[in-house]
Amino acid sequence: MAKFYTMGCYTAKGLAGFVNNPSTNRKTATQALVEAGGAKMTDYSLLRGAFDFIAVLDGTFEQMAAAKMVAVSSGTVENFTILESADLNKIADTAKKMSSTYKAPGK
Repeated sequence: MAKFYTMGCYTAKGLAGFVNNPSTNRKTATQALVEAGGAKMTDYSLLRGAFDFIAVLDGTFEQMAAAKMVAVSSGTVENFTILESADLNKIADTAKKMSSTYKAPGK
């Protein structure tokens, strides 16, 4: 399983839900959503700034894309972004192996 960071913004409809029920617990709702798809949530926070929330999740890209599909199609979330954690050293090692075979255009 890979580690993912998902971030998004609440729509006017989503924010109205908070106004109508200020005790809404999005951490619990998000955890139930991802667990229903077989993923695991390790952290969830509301944010100040360009995004309204971030969730740290363990799972597959397909599970993250499915969570996005459900959240966005509800009309309460937009700008849903999925970021996958990566190992820069592993990437650089692969790039080093590949670099000896690459030929630049015109070479």
